[in-house]
Amino acid sequence: MTISFDSALGIHESATLLRARRAEVLSNNIANADTPGFKARDLDFASMLKGAQAPASGLEMQSTQAGHQQLMSDPSSLAADMMFRIPTQPSVDGNTVEVQEEMARYTENALDYQASFDFLNRKFKGLSKAITGE
Repeated sequence: MTISFDSALGIHESATLLRARRAEVLSNNIANADTPGFKARDLDFASMLKGAQAPASGLEMQSTQAGHQQLMSDPSSLAADMMFRIPTQPSVDGNTVEVQEEMARYTENALDYQASFDFLNRKFKGLSKAITGE
């Protein structure tokens, strides 16, 4: 009997990859809070995860060259999916980073990442126990 990691791990593998990428984007926003003209960006996590969960529609794109993007296979290829944030209080110098908002989003993302990571850890422990017969 073979074990499919996709079915055993569920969405949490994709979720941890997306949350790690979102943490990079949010920390970049925080680091550039004082950079004139910097535009804050973010990932639409819910829609991207929904896209990863959607079953194949039968209209899949055919990749004919190595540079074609594959859905969720490479988290670094998410640059095209990032959106600019609309600030509630725009800065005079054009910077759209609101530090308190970014830190709150970063903290929430870190907590969600930890929850997904803990879930994956429990799944692996369960699989390990099943393999060893405990």
